[in-house]
Amino acid sequence: MLPRPSPLARHLLAAALARTGDDMAGPALLLLALGVTGGPARASGLFGALLLSAALGGPVLGVLLDRARRPGLVLAAALAGYAAGLALLLLGLGRAPYPLLLAIAFLTGLLGPALSGGWTSQVPALVAPAALPRAAALDALGFTVASLLGPALAGLCASLAGAPVSVAAAVTLVLLAAPAALRLPALTTPRPSSRPLAQLRDGVSALRATRPLARATVVSTVSCAGDGVFVTCMPLLGARLLGGAAHGTSLLALSAASALAAGAVLARRPTALPPDAVLGASVVVLAAAHLLATVPSPWALLAAVLLTGAGEGPQLTALLAIRHRDAPARLRGQVFTTGASLKITARAVGAALAGTLAAHSLTAALLTGASLNLLAGAAFYALRPLTAAARP
Repeated sequence: MLPRPSPLARHLLAAALARTGDDMAGPALLLLALGVTGGPARASGLFGALLLSAALGGPVLGVLLDRARRPGLVLAAALAGYAAGLALLLLGLGRAPYPLLLAIAFLTGLLGPALSGGWTSQVPALVAPAALPRAAALDALGFTVASLLGPALAGLCASLAGAPVSVAAAVTLVLLAAPAALRLPALTTPRPSSRPLAQLRDGVSALRATRPLARATVVSTVSCAGDGVFVTCMPLLGARLLGGAAHGTSLLALSAASALAAGAVLARRPTALPPDAVLGASVVVLAAAHLLATVPSPWALLAAVLLTGAGEGPQLTALLAIRHRDAPARLRGQVFTTGASLKITARAVGAALAGTLAAHSLTAALLTGASLNLLAGAAFYALRPLTAAARP
């Protein structure tokens, strides 16, 4: 008889399922919308609307998770709502007016942070404090596995059965994770006694006033905007250099494989390198990757994709380690979901910007992605912790 998986293993597996569905949904919707609307601007606009509202939904979801005696119920409800929104987009594309589809995508995106920060914020409830660094590194690997499988499955399903089947598969994966969310333990520690609005302000203050959290949030958010540019350009690069848009989307799986390899190295020794230093180095790697993608060669594109993963994997591992280290326990859910929502929204801004730029110049769009990562590097330096002598 096989041993029963630990609560952490079940949690990380379910999180990977939900995130795979989420990472599959974006490329699948891009491919479907490209086929229906016939242009990158509208397709990327729909993708951007799905992500843009996360900045509003993340803080509210975080407050609900921090105040709930059964946070798993909040998480499961968010998953169900997100899946329902994706299903409505699938049914409406090509039938409903485009402004209505944008509104549905915007409302669906309010729940998006539950699939990222919502799962991660619950990891400390499942392990002892001494095991948290390794658990956080394994959680980061789950993100990477999802980013590996999601685009690959999106491209494979779109190639074999069409983009609508790809979106439907994403909906199914998100729903499969809901039962595990319901099994999260009830919390026995006292819930915050402050009013929700006061707690919302406290969470924002924690992100702003705790310097390592503030720096990690700014750097990862700006860098994620560059990622939105790169992901949106991939179908167009695939069409130009590889013979089809779906091939470009599938190539993102190689980026995730590279990120998985880099993340696995860090997971073996999660405390070997300071996470803050890893975060700063990652944006330089990503800027170089986006510059390499401007070279009009399939081999240069392949190298750029692999280099992108080598930057993204360690960046995520470092970011989660910093948040677990510095987030106040009573605001942990809000710190994680707000941070996730800012990244998701930044990715949406990058995607929308890339759609507009790529319609005129794909090279200009890629250069914008590189510039955003260089800007993130400048922010990392500017927001470095004050030394004792520099403090007032």
